[in-house]
Amino acid sequence: MEVIFNGPEDGPLFVFAHGAGAPLTSDFMQAVSLGLADQGIRVARFNFNYMQQRVDTGSRRPPERAPKLIEQFIQLINDFEQPMVIGGKSMGGRMASLLMAEHTLPQVKGVACLGYPFHPQGKPEKLRVEHLAQIKVPVAILQGTRDKLGNQEEVTSYCLPNEFLLHWLEDGDHDLKPRVKSGLTHTQHIQSSIDYLANYIKQCVFTH
Repeated sequence: MEVIFNGPEDGPLFVFAHGAGAPLTSDFMQAVSLGLADQGIRVARFNFNYMQQRVDTGSRRPPERAPKLIEQFIQLINDFEQPMVIGGKSMGGRMASLLMAEHTLPQVKGVACLGYPFHPQGKPEKLRVEHLAQIKVPVAILQGTRDKLGNQEEVTSYCLPNEFLLHWLEDGDHDLKPRVKSGLTHTQHIQSSIDYLANYIKQCVFTH
């Protein structure tokens, strides 16, 4: 499993998983990882096996089933003997949340999801929220207000656990990107997410 590290070796650790369709080297993963590194966070981003095979062979492969992905995530977590926050972009964040709903890993102090896929696109009835109440550590979700996999109006109707932290990016889509007419920029939203995440990770690692 390929892992790329950014940030100081002694910084609080964030294990960062990619989304279903883009690897650890995507612009989004890169920007967030380097931004967190600048704020003293040690980021470990990695490819799930199916994505690594896709990168190596150039053939498109669908994601493996959740139990396989969770198993790979746990293997990586167990390589580190330090407190950490785990999370990811879209599917990666969902896998982190499923993992912590199903397992107790004392070194994991929090979960962070960037663009949580609350439902598949165009299928708002197929909710992926049932397991969220089982998570025993802090959870932060950074979401664009017009995300097609869970916009602000939809998400506020889900009765998520009160302790969950929600950081809304105004007019952001699933990649947190706003439209030009909003007067906001993708760079601003990425930076806002990095600032929020860096504080959240430090808080989780140093106070739990």
